[in-house]
Amino acid sequence: MKLAALALAALLALPGAVQAQQLLESYTAYLSAHDHYNSRGVRLTAYWQVIRQDRANFHRFGTGDPQDEWDRFFGSMQNRAVMEQMILNGTVEPGVASYIVNNEVMVQVDVYGYGNQISYVNVTAY
Repeated sequence: MKLAALALAALLALPGAVQAQQLLESYTAYLSAHDHYNSRGVRLTAYWQVIRQDRANFHRFGTGDPQDEWDRFFGSMQNRAVMEQMILNGTVEPGVASYIVNNEVMVQVDVYGYGNQISYVNVTAY
């Protein structure tokens, strides 16, 4: 019994080893035509690029769509840069990735992690 208690204590001491990922934030955004082009006017070809551009348009350029909601993470250029990898670490429904690239669509973005550390991002279109 003592050995099991020691093993549990050791696991609990490891950062994030036993803790479940927490939903840190959820926001919705309308991915309109201007979100499908980067600031140089180049057409984006990956769904995560469109989502990142939406956040840049909203936070950096102040040209978000009326349906776009504020978020606390992606106002930072650094966080937008890691957003791409966090989206790839998360999930997107089958077929939604190409739908986002080729259409204007509403999405819900769920950000998971610990504290202010993002682990992954899930994207749902509707």
